[in-house]
This record gives sequence, C-alpha cells and structure tokens, in this order.
Amino acid sequence: MSNTTPRAFEPSEHSRSSDWAPSLPTEHAHVISSDEEAIAMAEGLRARFLANASLRDKHRRLPFAEVDDFSQSGLWAMTIPKKYGGAGVSQTTVAKVFTLLASADASLAQMPQSNFEIIDVIRLTGSEEQKSDLFARVLAGQRLGNAFSEFKGKNVEDFETRLVRDGDEFVVSGQKFYSTGALFAHLVPIVALDENGHVVVAVADRTSDGLTVIDDWSGFGQRTTASGTVLLNNVRVAASRVLPAHIVYEHPSAVGPQSQIIHAAIDLGIAKHAIDVTINLVKSYARPWIDSGKERATEDPYTIAAIGDLKIRYNAAESMLERSGRQLDATIANVNEQTIGLAKIAIAEAKVLSTELALLASNKLFELVGTRSTLDELNLDRIWRDARTHTLHDPVRWKFHAIGQYYLNDIEPPIHSWI
Repeated sequence: MSNTTPRAFEPSEHSRSSDWAPSLPTEHAHVISSDEEAIAMAEGLRARFLANASLRDKHRRLPFAEVDDFSQSGLWAMTIPKKYGGAGVSQTTVAKVFTLLASADASLAQMPQSNFEIIDVIRLTGSEEQKSDLFARVLAGQRLGNAFSEFKGKNVEDFETRLVRDGDEFVVSGQKFYSTGALFAHLVPIVALDENGHVVVAVADRTSDGLTVIDDWSGFGQRTTASGTVLLNNVRVAASRVLPAHIVYEHPSAVGPQSQIIHAAIDLGIAKHAIDVTINLVKSYARPWIDSGKERATEDPYTIAAIGDLKIRYNAAESMLERSGRQLDATIANVNEQTIGLAKIAIAEAKVLSTELALLASNKLFELVGTRSTLDELNLDRIWRDARTHTLHDPVRWKFHAIGQYYLNDIEPPIHSWI
C-alpha cells in the first residue's frame, strides 16, 4: 500500500470496538401471516422511521430502538416458508416493503438485506435440523447480520477468511468490511472458504469469543448502517451452524437475484422520497424564477415539466420492479438456468432504472427547490448522499453489458450474486 492510499477501510484511533451486543428478545416477535399484512406493517413503520431519520443521519445516531421495532414487527422473517411457520411472502411483496421503508430511511431499510439473503441460503442448502433451528430463531425476533465482504482481495469474490475443522467444531479467522447489520445482529453469518476451497457460511453467535465488531463506517451516505469492520480471531462455530453455501454461490441459483431485487427496491425508495420532498417543497417553499412571470413555483413551466418527467420515470421504474418480482417468483417456483437468467435480467433492468432515478431525483430536488434547499438545517443532502452511496453497491455499467449480451448474443448472465 502506498503512502497516498486512503486508510478509510482500516480501524483507526477514532473507531469504536463494540463490546455491546443486542440482548435476545424478551418477547416473541410478531409473525407476519400474509403479503397484505407485510405491506401494511411496512406502511406503519414507514411513518415512524421517517420522523427522526434526518436527525439520525445528521448526528450519525445509530437506530438501536428502531431496529428492535423493525425486527419485532415480524418483517425480518416474512420470507420464511410457511412450512416452517413463516408467511413465505412473494418477491413482489418484498420489493414493495423495501421501497416503502427506504422512502423513510434508506439506512434502516438496508439493515436486513443480508438477513434475507441468508434466509434463502438456509432454505436452499440447510438440513432440516438447520432450517428448523435457524428459522425458529428469526421468527422469534433474532436478527441475522452480515460478515460477507472483504476489501483486500483483487475482487469481491476473493476471500481470505478461512474455516477449518477443530474436533467437533469449526474455527473461523479473517477480517470483513461493509458488514451492514452485524452490530445489531444476534447471529452473524460469516462467508469463508473451507479447507477444500469451497464457499461456506458459518452462523456465529454475536457474543462469540474472538468476534469483534468495529463501528468504523465513515461513508458520507447510508451513515447509520454501521457497515464497518468485523474481526474474526479463531471464532468457534458448531458444525450444525455451517451451511454449504457453495451450492448456491458457485452454481446457478435464485439467491443472487433475490438479493438484487432488494437493492433495486432501496434505490426506488430513495427516489420516491426525493420526489415526494421535491413536490412538497415546490408547493410550500420554492420561489418561481423571475423570468417565468409567475406568482408561484408551481406555475413555472420548466418546473412543471421536470416534475412530470420524474413521475414518468418513477412509474416506469416501479412497474419494472413489480415485473421483475413476478418473474423472480416464477423462477423460484421453477428453477433452471433459463428461468434464473430471466430473473437476473429482469431485475438488472429494474436496477438500472431505479439507480438512475435515485441519482436524478435526488439531484433535481436542489435544482427545482433552489439555493435555500442547501441550508444545513434542512439536511436534504441526506437524500442525495444515500442515493450516491447505495447505488455504488454493484456497478450498473456492467448491468447494461449483461443485458445487451443476453438480448444480442444469447449469453446468459454471470452466475455470481452481483446481478
């Protein structure tokens, strides 16, 4: 590493090594019973989360109480199959729930994204005993976190974290970053390579010896996700908590698009919030430009046209997201290489639109409301910062490529989880 390379990804003297861990729920979480209830629950939480979202962002105040409310609502368990006591909601519903929640607080909405990915991994690779145990824990209100990504490898699939057998248990060592949800988790799924080089997921207790969460996330957006470092120093994990995740990560599966549809929904939610705020402030706060000759900003012809353009783009992106959810549901019901390709491409198309719209809408907010919209007291830059940060999750420029290859050259999209 050269002397000019930023050290933002390394723990610093300002980082906080957290000895705090969430207590296990004292009451069983609510159990969602249907798609309709999941959406209604999200609508109720949306108002609650929106109330102080700006203050949380401004002061980087972590949402401990809100995360508890979120998981106790039952939404973190909404995709658990009915066979195991969950609602098994559709992917269309998942997308609607995350759009609603991200339109209030994109950081909070991102918290359980990995929780849902691991639910899918458990469903597809776990034994009956593992499914019964882990699903029951999530239904009760325990949260699955994230110790997936690393930043030292040559690419996102180059893992240094290793899992080795030691008697009847396994031992995991390594370092993770972008660990959204780990600080708030009761269970921390760790992506590692086993002794044969296969990708596995080891589900460790948050309080395990050697598992340290460092609150060193300093991103200018998504500020309250606590997406920092997890240090793994000989963390012991029972054999019953190790999942053969390579089954879904190294072969075609729907886990990737199931993860991607949530990211697309978060971006759409950010765009929704930006457009809603823009319309409200144009009506109540903005002034018309002098050359328009109008009395109110709502009469400015260029502003009117810009709002119309944003709403057209939003309705198109929302429709594409719903379409991709229907395709993903159909794929899950009939998984093969062709149907997985259909789901990946449909969601990639939706993700292109939601990414571009989140950035456009959060930028247009300032253009249409005017210079006063930049006042610190309004903290409207939170919306743009969240959009710019979250849309970096995986590069949209490569989605254009995959979509073009699919339609032009009949090439199926890559099997990895980033499309």
